[in-house]
Amino acid sequence: MASFLWADLLGAFIPVNEDQGMIDAMNHDALTIEEPEAMTCVCSIGLDMITIPGSTPATTIAGIIADKAAIGMINQKTTAVRLIPVIGKDIGDTVEFSSVLGYALVRWRCSALG
Repeated sequence: MASFLWADLLGAFIPVNEDQGMIDAMNHDALTIEEPEAMTCVCSIGLDMITIPGSTPATTIAGIIADKAAIGMINQKTTAVRLIPVIGKDIGDTVEFSSVLGYALVRWRCSALG
């Protein structure tokens, strides 16, 4: 609510690796990258806190950011991307950030995004 009132954002930022329900869905292969991508077009403002393999090429990450920017331009709304490339980790690995930030699963290979 504060982001809507103060920043005039037209949606919610969905923090994939900060939401236990989404983490559980990823663990059971019930959530793919396509769902948060699709939500950006309708009701969210982007991809948030998504850990990806550290070997993901910079060109792929740039393409994802460009896709989100294009959605924002077309829909005339704010969009954003917070991807976390984790060096030395691959699909299925867990990364511990800190006691404050917790942990995340590296679940999505970005080559599947195009």
